Amino acid sequence: MARNYVRTITDMERYYYGAGNAMGYSYSGSELLKSDSPMLSTTAGTYQAIYGRKVWSQLNQEFNAFSILPKKPWDRSGWRVITGKPSDASTGSSLGGVAENSTLPDTQRPTFQHIAAKPKTIAHTFDMSETAIFLADKDDGMGDIRSVLKEEMGKHHAESVNKMLLDDVDNPAGNNFESLDRITAAHNDDADSKTGLDADHDALTASSDLDIYSIGREANRLWANAEMSNNIVSDTATDRVLSLDVLDDLFQRLWVRGGNPKVILTGYDTLMRLQQLLQSQQRFMEEKRVTPTYNGVKGVPGIEAGFIVATYNGVPIIPSKDVQKDTISRMYLLDTDYLHFSTAIPTQYFESGIETGDPFAINRLGQEGLYRTMGEIWTTFFGAQGQVRDLK
Repeated sequence: MARNYVRTITDMERYYYGAGNAMGYSYSGSELLKSDSPMLSTTAGTYQAIYGRKVWSQLNQEFNAFSILPKKPWDRSGWRVITGKPSDASTGSSLGGVAENSTLPDTQRPTFQHIAAKPKTIAHTFDMSETAIFLADKDDGMGDIRSVLKEEMGKHHAESVNKMLLDDVDNPAGNNFESLDRITAAHNDDADSKTGLDADHDALTASSDLDIYSIGREANRLWANAEMSNNIVSDTATDRVLSLDVLDDLFQRLWVRGGNPKVILTGYDTLMRLQQLLQSQQRFMEEKRVTPTYNGVKGVPGIEAGFIVATYNGVPIIPSKDVQKDTISRMYLLDTDYLHFSTAIPTQYFESGIETGDPFAINRLGQEGLYRTMGEIWTTFFGAQGQVRDLK
């Protein structure tokens, strides 16, 4: 032990500095009983993580529904529609046949109606203090905090519009933009209707919730109804299994009304369910990788109407996370020849405050930003739009 060999300071140095074996001593440093106090990364006051200026978003902020809509300038606040043909007779001489040397038939005309809509304004603001702006560029700050917030709030603004466009039919738009779920809806007072909604159904609180623009949907359902495939059983919306028959039936009804779908909008879950339905047909189809696009928005890459669905009936399928769900997401078949976003004022960004030399405008030492969009979604032909709901 150490007490048998440490006689002088030299012995102690040899003991502690490991010279024991070389000098003929039989002891080693491991024989020393000691209490360590190491410096660890968890030692208070000795380590601080540097987070850096890069901010990694953990959110999906896609806005595909808004992106696929054609954008047109707002040049008027109303439009006229023809709601009835000159003659509804389907047989007989009233179709226009006249007897020899007979008098001319009575004159006829179609039925006209006005539709009016007002632009709506959507705004999102954010602000930051002068101190926060200063410190963000010092120490371990985010750097240009104005640019970070400007970028993220721009995404939030577009995503919020996307959610408005995909809100449920039973939520009147109010100050928000109208929704595709409301545009593609239909009124039907049949208790067991599979082609529309009514206040007696649990899917609709009041028949007036279907009213849109200046139109009372219940009174004008013969022409203001879209083509809707739903499933009401004993006044209760009942989900049914998605089948190709359901989808093909809606395509046929839209073609009969005069529509021709240009894009199918649905959720990722329904897209996968459609893939499963078509999987058995894969062997009969050409397998090529495609990425469907519509109005600049890319869909899910896949095999066209095969293992991964890209199109159906030649119509591109675009998914969005915000599509309303029953058990699985609804499907909207949209004819964008008659559907667009009417833009009164395009999305603009404004900023004011201490950094731009005008703190009096916001009455504080800070900076405030604003995104604003003004417009409304329009359809000029309800019969060309359709939806499938109550799916599982």
